[in-house]
Amino acid sequence: MAFSLKNIFGNNGIEGDTVKTEAPKMTPAEEAWDLAKTVFFAVGIALVLRVIVFQPFNIPSGSMKPNLLVGDFLVVSKPTFGYSRASLVYPLTRLPLEGRIFSGIPDRGDVVVFKNRKDGNKDYIKRVIGMPGDEIRFIGGHLYINGAPVQKEFVGNVGTPDCRHIEGPAPVFRETLENGVSYIVQECSGNEGALDNVGPYQVPTDHFLMIGDNRDASEDSRVISAVGYIHKDDIVGRAERLFFSVDGQKAQFWQVWKWPFAIRYGRILDEIE
Repeated sequence: MAFSLKNIFGNNGIEGDTVKTEAPKMTPAEEAWDLAKTVFFAVGIALVLRVIVFQPFNIPSGSMKPNLLVGDFLVVSKPTFGYSRASLVYPLTRLPLEGRIFSGIPDRGDVVVFKNRKDGNKDYIKRVIGMPGDEIRFIGGHLYINGAPVQKEFVGNVGTPDCRHIEGPAPVFRETLENGVSYIVQECSGNEGALDNVGPYQVPTDHFLMIGDNRDASEDSRVISAVGYIHKDDIVGRAERLFFSVDGQKAQFWQVWKWPFAIRYGRILDEIE
C-alpha cells in the first residue's frame, strides 16, 4: 500500500513542524503611531514619577552656599510631606486647590523646596528654621529660637564665597540645633550684615520660617515683603541628594567638549545636610 511521507511528517518532513510566515510589515503611518504611543507612555510615566515620587531641581543662586552650589542638581522627595497643589507640575500648580493629603511636616533643619507666592509661585530652596508657634530672632548674627541661642562655632574662612558685592574670604560657622541637626552657614559680612539683627518673628500656625545658609546673601523669610512665612501647602518636598553638579564658570551649557572638566565629580550623589 502506497503512502506519502508528506502526510506523516508534515510539509518539511518533520512531524509537527509548521511553516513560519513573515509578519506583515508596518506601514509608515503604523510605525509613526507606534512611536507616538511609546513616547506618550514614557512621558506619562515620567510625569507620574515627578508628581508622586520625586522631582529634579537645579540650584541657580548662591543663597544656600556653602552647602549647595550654583550648578548643583538635586532630587526632591515628595512623599515625605504628602501632596498639595505645590506638588504638581506647571500649569497644574495654578489650580485653585487647597489642603494637603498624606500630610507630614518638615523637621527643623530640613532643606526644602517651596513655592513663593510673593514671587510668582517660583521655586525656592531654603532651610527650615522656624516651626509653627516659634519665636525667631537674630542678635548680632546669632540665631535665637524661642529665646534660646543656637550653638554656633567658628569653622574657618571660605576663599570663594558668593557674597554679591563683597570680595574676599568669608567666615563660615557650624550651627547645631537642639534636635541635633548640624550644618554650615556662611556670613559674608561677619555678624554685621543687614539681616544679622532682625526679629522677633512669630511663626503663625501651619507656617514655617525658611532661611538660607548664605546668611548675608539670601532673600528668605526674614524679608517679610519678599518671602515671609511659608504655608505648609506651599512646600514641594524635601531635598534629599545631589545627582549631578557642574561649574558653570568653566563651561557653558552648549560647550559640550568642556563638560568633563567642569563636572564636580566629588559632589555627585552627595547627601544634602
